[in-house]
This record gives sequence, structure tokens and C-alpha cells, in this order.
Amino acid sequence: MTSTEQTLRIGWMSHHVEGMKPLLDLLAAGIPIAGIITLEPDLLAKRSGAAAYEEIAALHGLALHRIRNVNNPDSLALLERLHLDVLFVIGWSQILRKDALSLVKVGCFGAHASLLPANRGSAPINWALIKGEKQTGNTLIKLSVEVDGGDIVAQRAFDITPFDNVATLYDKVGRSNSEMLLELAQELVSGQPVQSTPQVDDGSPPLPRRRPEHGQIDWHQPATAVYDFIRALTRPYPGAFSFIAGKRYFVWRSALLPMDAALAPAGTILGPVVSDDDTGCGIAVACQRGAIVLHEIERDDGTQFTGQSLATEGLSGKWSEGEPCLD
Repeated sequence: MTSTEQTLRIGWMSHHVEGMKPLLDLLAAGIPIAGIITLEPDLLAKRSGAAAYEEIAALHGLALHRIRNVNNPDSLALLERLHLDVLFVIGWSQILRKDALSLVKVGCFGAHASLLPANRGSAPINWALIKGEKQTGNTLIKLSVEVDGGDIVAQRAFDITPFDNVATLYDKVGRSNSEMLLELAQELVSGQPVQSTPQVDDGSPPLPRRRPEHGQIDWHQPATAVYDFIRALTRPYPGAFSFIAGKRYFVWRSALLPMDAALAPAGTILGPVVSDDDTGCGIAVACQRGAIVLHEIERDDGTQFTGQSLATEGLSGKWSEGEPCLD
């Protein structure tokens, strides 16, 4: 081990599942991590796709630091005490301002789950699915004061197949994070200069932030768009939802039927789908054009319906896009 490897202090900042696999892979490769910075538990509980890092910290003997905002004075004081050379910021929703960035000697590096400069902004994987895109990717950048605007260190592209959902795409993001970060970390610990390319702004506005209340299904869309919306918001995200008989249901799994005709008014339950294989059962629902099959739904009270229990539940009528009845 060289003196550079012995003295380089690398920190890890994350509160999202996106950061779990690459951190474990770097540790398995022997990359030295000086500590993990994550959110306080009450803030973590409010984040979609949140991940707890206590087990990793305990297993590998790493210090775990919990903060509320990376730009607060107490967080800045923590960064100053840590004397970090490098900070990897993977799956972190708060923007690091100039004061925070300046406290890391070599620099802060983050990944954005798109092929920058395309799809800058919030929830790029969710938006890529919602928009029906066929390809996306992941970009490793050196963080700057401009949101998602830092110099590009590495990029990986991958396809979005009809069989993907937000979880499988984040698996692809995780693998690409591991590849890119491991290459960068090995360069850093060996003292090699970081190679990067400035971004060229394509002029597109950043993606807007998504919140749980934005998950209501619009049945007045083609079935392909409804299917994409559901798979974009499934676990570990809050879920797409709709109302029927005065109750809200979250839709976790669906299937797209190979048809494009208008079968019934949008949102109409066409009837049960039955099979001798439980996973093939569900209910068919008409969209503006075509139809989808709901395979797994969950009522607001936590009752789940899947397979045969969903096909035989007796749901009928039309899914509503309004608020539930209160009587």
C-alpha cells in the first residue's frame, strides 16, 4: 500500500437505496472509507427509496454520522472535522452548496441517473419510465454549485425494456455506480489525476420534483402510458393509486395487453382475469385505448389483493380520478 492509499480519506454520503450496492462493492474491493454521512431517522422516514446504513457501518467498523441538512453550520463543522480528501455523494437529495464543496480537498463526486445533460433534476429514473423512454443511463460527475452541472467523469448507458420497472432500473444504476466509482476510486488512491469533460447545456429545463400525491393514475391515457406510470412508481416508491367505491388503492404490479382499441370508458373494470397460475390472475381495466391487467393492489388500510384474491374480490365499476367519498 502506498502512502497515498494510506492517507487518502474518502467519505460516503447517501440516504437512498441507490447508494447501497456501490458502497458495499467499494468496501469489498478494499477501498478505504473514512465514514458514512446519512440523514437523521425522522427525515429518512419521509424519503422515497430510503435506505438505512447502520448495518453496513457496524459490519465494517465505519463511523456513521447523521445530519439534517448538509449545508447547516453543524454539518459544515462535521465536514471540517472529517478532513476528507474525497466525498462520494450517491443518492442524496440535498444540493451541496459552495461552503460544503469547499471543505473536501480533492472534490465531491456524485452520480445522476441519466445521460447528462439530458434529464437533469429530480427523479430521473421515474421520469424516464413515465415519459416512455427506451434508453437512459448514469453519469458520474464532479459536483459543482450548478445542480447536475458538474464536469462528466464517466457515463454508462442502458436500455429500458418493457419488462423493467423502477426497481430493476435502479439495479442497473447500482451496477453502473459500482463500475464507475470503483474505477475512479482506484485512480484516486493511486494518485492519478481525475479526467473529466465539461458538460454542454442542452437548454432543457430540469425535471420537476415528484411527491407521493403526484401518483394518481390518469386512465384517460393509452394503456402503454398507464402501464409505464405504474411501473415507474412501484416499490420502493410510494406507488401509483386510484379510487373506487370511495376507497383508495395503490397499484404495485400490472401487465400490458396487446391491443389498442377503445374497449370501454377509461377506468372501467372489464372483469376478472383467471388462470391456474395464481400470479396470472387479476382484473382487466380499460384505458383511453387498450387495457391493462392489475396483478397486485393494496387498499389504504393495508389490505393487499393479488392473484386469485384479486380476481375474486368482486371489484367492479369504474376507477375514479377524484377524491374518495368521505361518507
